[in-house]
Amino acid sequence: MAKTAFLFPGQGAQTVGMGKDFADASPAAAAVYEKASAVLGWDVADICFNGPQDELDNTSVCQPAILTTSIAILEAMREAGRKEPDACSAAAGLSLGEYTALVMAGALEFADALKLVQHRGMFMEDACRENPGAMAGVIGLDDDIVEALCAEARETGMVVAANFNCPGQVVISGSVAGVARASELAKERGAKRVRPLAVSGAFHSPLMAPAAERLEADLSATPFVPCKFDVIANVTAGPVRSPENVRVCLAKQLRSPVRWTQSVLYLADNGYNRLVEVGPGKVIAGLVRRIAPKAAMENVSTVDALRKAP
Repeated sequence: MAKTAFLFPGQGAQTVGMGKDFADASPAAAAVYEKASAVLGWDVADICFNGPQDELDNTSVCQPAILTTSIAILEAMREAGRKEPDACSAAAGLSLGEYTALVMAGALEFADALKLVQHRGMFMEDACRENPGAMAGVIGLDDDIVEALCAEARETGMVVAANFNCPGQVVISGSVAGVARASELAKERGAKRVRPLAVSGAFHSPLMAPAAERLEADLSATPFVPCKFDVIANVTAGPVRSPENVRVCLAKQLRSPVRWTQSVLYLADNGYNRLVEVGPGKVIAGLVRRIAPKAAMENVSTVDALRKAP
């Protein structure tokens, strides 16, 4: 019997025009954009559909924009008669995408999630200004090697393995000096490529502690209910359901590694052989094919993809 899990993208998936085809074709999707605009007080649809890209790329804008687009696509799927959303028995999201997973799981109201992720983005922007940092993608080294070279590089500056994206792809994050030294060591240890990321700070590292503390206060004031099904938390790569555990994991997530490889392996090891990526872009589908190549993977990021699906 096929077990289905839904997966949701995070920051970086944003692109001008995302979700427009769904809003044009689906009244349910259009209503999601309208609700988001009413909650946030700015025209979410206009930014998503028309940009400009530099405004959409702002952390405090792209996070609610991606969340809105993912939920809009999910509602378009339901409107089209797709059974998978109601047959789903687990969900996960890449960083920001964990909030989308929690909305789908009924743990968090969409309006509350929008406010949380907009504040989360603002807090992250403030932390970046307070504690300037950098990130880089390391390609071609095992996870333990990257963790070891980060430990060695910390003699120069703070740096950690921040995103375990898939086998052979780890993102490091920390101070400018720490990331630079770890990048040098990665090249010496045989990395195929080390690519600096165009980000404003050191996400998922201890430099995000001020943002995590502020977010924790928001999380405490936000109503949560138990998840209807398992949500795989980034920080543990294991299931959470209770409001208490969800709040703890979301607060830790900002300053802790995103264990995406381990999260997908958890799903695969527990019989989730049908995975559906919902949201802008196809990044997650590409990562999943490298982590769990035997899983049936579907990406729903366009109306055409939805219509072509079995």
